[in-house]
Amino acid sequence: MTPTSTQRTIKGEKLTCIVCKHDTFWERETLMNTKKLTFFKLEWLNKKAQNLICNNCGFVHWFLNK
Repeated sequence: MTPTSTQRTIKGEKLTCIVCKHDTFWERETLMNTKKLTFFKLEWLNKKAQNLICNNCGFVHWFLNK
């Protein structure tokens, strides 16, 4: 399955890639693993980050869910 790329906004502003200035991205979610929770096999308790990947150059933009 190929991810769908779309234009995105962050805090009301249209996102453009800081590397190539392209304006479409696909999304994934990443766990921000810590050694302590990984040691106890509790990775699922770690915070998550939203990744928006530029559809043109592949640069990954990271956003923490606060």
